[in-house]
Amino acid sequence: MERTVLQISIFGLLLAFGTTQPKDDWEIYSFHINSTVTSRYATTIITSRVANRKDESQEIEFHVRIPKNAFISKFRMFMDGQVYDGVVKAKEAAEQQYTDAVSRGESAGIVSSVGRTLEEFKTSVTVAAHKKVTFELTYEELLKRTLGKYELQIHARPMQPVNDFKVDVYIQENAGISFISVKGGLSTGALANAVTKTHADTEAWVHFYPTVDQQKTCDSCGDKGMNGDLVIVYDVNRDRSLGDIKTSSGYFVHHFAPSQLARIPKNVVFVIDKSGSMRGKKIEQTRTALIHILNDLAEDDFFGLITFDSSLYYWKQELVQANSQNVKSAKEFAGNIREHGGTNINEALLDGSRMLNENPRKGSASILILLTDGDPTSGVTNLEQIYSNVMEAIQDKFPLYCLGFGFDVNFNFLEKLSLLNNGVARRIYADADADLQLKGFYDEVANPLLTDVVMIYNGGTNLTRTNFSQYYNGSEIVVAGQITDNNIETFVPSVVAISRNTSISFSEKNSTTKSTDSNIQRVWAYLTVKQLLEKELQYSGDEKAKMKNEILRLSLKYNFVTPLTSMVVTKPTKDKTEVLHKPSESGPPPDERPSFGMSGLGSMPRGTITSHSRVGSAGVAYRQHRPVPVTRFSTSAGRQRMPGVLGSLPDMAYDIAVDMPRLQHLPMPILPTIPGTSKPVEPSIRFLLPAENQSLPLCFDIPASTQLRLLHLPSAGLSVNGALDGIRGFNKIVVRLKPDVNVIVSVSGVSTYDGRDGHLSSWKMGQDTITAGSVTVIKQDMEVDITVGDIRLIILLHENSGEKFLWPVLRQRSSDVDAEGILAQKAAVYEEVHQHMTKLKIKDQEIIVSRSSAADYSFSPAVIMSCWLVPAESALRSQLSHFTALVI
Repeated sequence: MERTVLQISIFGLLLAFGTTQPKDDWEIYSFHINSTVTSRYATTIITSRVANRKDESQEIEFHVRIPKNAFISKFRMFMDGQVYDGVVKAKEAAEQQYTDAVSRGESAGIVSSVGRTLEEFKTSVTVAAHKKVTFELTYEELLKRTLGKYELQIHARPMQPVNDFKVDVYIQENAGISFISVKGGLSTGALANAVTKTHADTEAWVHFYPTVDQQKTCDSCGDKGMNGDLVIVYDVNRDRSLGDIKTSSGYFVHHFAPSQLARIPKNVVFVIDKSGSMRGKKIEQTRTALIHILNDLAEDDFFGLITFDSSLYYWKQELVQANSQNVKSAKEFAGNIREHGGTNINEALLDGSRMLNENPRKGSASILILLTDGDPTSGVTNLEQIYSNVMEAIQDKFPLYCLGFGFDVNFNFLEKLSLLNNGVARRIYADADADLQLKGFYDEVANPLLTDVVMIYNGGTNLTRTNFSQYYNGSEIVVAGQITDNNIETFVPSVVAISRNTSISFSEKNSTTKSTDSNIQRVWAYLTVKQLLEKELQYSGDEKAKMKNEILRLSLKYNFVTPLTSMVVTKPTKDKTEVLHKPSESGPPPDERPSFGMSGLGSMPRGTITSHSRVGSAGVAYRQHRPVPVTRFSTSAGRQRMPGVLGSLPDMAYDIAVDMPRLQHLPMPILPTIPGTSKPVEPSIRFLLPAENQSLPLCFDIPASTQLRLLHLPSAGLSVNGALDGIRGFNKIVVRLKPDVNVIVSVSGVSTYDGRDGHLSSWKMGQDTITAGSVTVIKQDMEVDITVGDIRLIILLHENSGEKFLWPVLRQRSSDVDAEGILAQKAAVYEEVHQHMTKLKIKDQEIIVSRSSAADYSFSPAVIMSCWLVPAESALRSQLSHFTALVI
């Protein structure tokens, strides 16, 4: 059910630190993308040739982002007549080789699976004055069929017009190509004439050769060249019911996609998260998508609709037929979904399973679909217990599809939950088209044609997955394996499945076709590694270790860069002209590395070849972690520690089902003065601390000019400090990881430094991913996502009345017991004591409190929350001085 689009994202980043340089300091004089597709297996080669036009050497760093489903299989650099090849090694060995090369004074690059995804790879090399370098990268992916077509998507954004820019695509399919078309922004307007297409039965060619002028005049072009997509769409003929089976050198691949079958009526239950974190655009887009989906239900379908926060809410308690009256009623229910409360995923899925189990229909296919944007925070929150409960409820009777909305969700949890129940997980990106993504996923599963599909291969061995719970119209089942003793005469494929109430079989004599395609063995290896990676998520102990060993063995044999391997490119630096020399005292000053403070954001990279697009269905899968309470800290601008600051706004705590108004604009504070003087009272900024098993959080004030220790993990060498801006929030937050990794986030942008290289990114530059040592930084339009091991810190950029400020949110916290700082504070434990005035009992100490309010800036836009106003020392259970930082 994964997205079939092959997305090629080229992110060749040329970094030369210091002030911005003239454009002619570097030139991409040739940029080629060559993609060959045989039997739906695409091999893509990206070749970028760059010339250093400077009178001195400079470091050129090359980044590549590709879909999670693709494996890099080759990387080479060409310089001064020499070829430097990358070697795939086990990740630990590759890291050691990289470290050793750097310590010997050699120039080393590492192409690696970074953090949570497989989407970014990089290497760099020092290019001497007026010299050239060529980067060549190869990666491979099996195209997946969705809604009756395959798509090969090429995204190009070279950041400058290129004299020799070419895209060549060749497709060869023995079954015959039924149609081929070209779409995307790079095939329209002035660039339409740069595309040529040729189709001849089993072969097709697409060429894209834009001139320099065309690269400047297209809809999304300018002085920085092209920025858009070229999408090649095609399908193959399907004359044989058993499908297309090709053999070569003792291996086979079977593409099975029968189309002349009756549609099976379905039973579908939608389980929709409406917790507080779904507020805003997410819930609006969910309502819109759900209404469209309900409109598309066939009248012979039966459906159910459950929404949940800390509790469950039903449209109906059982499945009902999708007639016009029921659909109209369900749409009214969907249109009134409002967000609030916690996230009780366990109970919602168990009740969705109950609805399907209690309403069986012969000749139908059942489906359970979950949409959520967060981790379980209410009811059962232990992930292992949820896995067990849901598996016991479903019992392999129907698939569970999990849709994770945005990047706050624990995608690894959803992925494992789906795989354990014969489904898949899909990330829904929180973009303008999120409703279309939701509707698009439903369209993929809207028309089941077969259930209980079993692929049988007598005379076959070492098979990839052969059992599939359902087959949907417009999709495709792919199986690969080896032919026993390479004896094609004894190799007999067949398929058995259920169509409505009838068991049917597919078999044909002489159904296999011999081929000279050398990729068939690589298709088998690719599928095997992919499926082992999915299985490895589901196991532990010896079974997990065994699967990891097999993944590593195949990855090394077939040169695949996977989560367990890395590719290292090492180039000895022998020519002194390729080294940035240390100048003498009498010479000119050296090029400055970026200063990683506020001023450092003023110097931009000298040149950039970049392209970035959302990565297919894979998205970004977060690691699974033990669920822990999330500590949120919020601010209310200019609040003073005075009894008069009281609030009567609606209550909202972390598990309370109460609708909250959004905070759109807060007025700038008017500072009070000390009575009898003109001296203003020092302003303060209000923080929120959630409470355990209580409806109201605590809030407390901190002087607005304080520098705070936000998080300190001595055992990990990690520290996070922040400087309050004196008005609303933070103007700078610094993340340091020993020995020399620094990440500085300010209201201007983000800068990183890992002891050797730096990276600068302003907020206006759009999405950017940076890796510095073991720190991964993902910058989006209004937030920065920083991951260090099992720590995940989100820094939100807010703007109010023209003033910008930052706010940190700890989304995933460490299990380390030595964690210190404001963000390391656990949920408050208190007891209300009602006498003639309200008191809270915190750690055997009774404190007089007042009910007040604060703005929760851990959301964007912020929301107003009621809270108990207490002294900072009482909330933090320590002196405020223990949380201040001398330096940022």
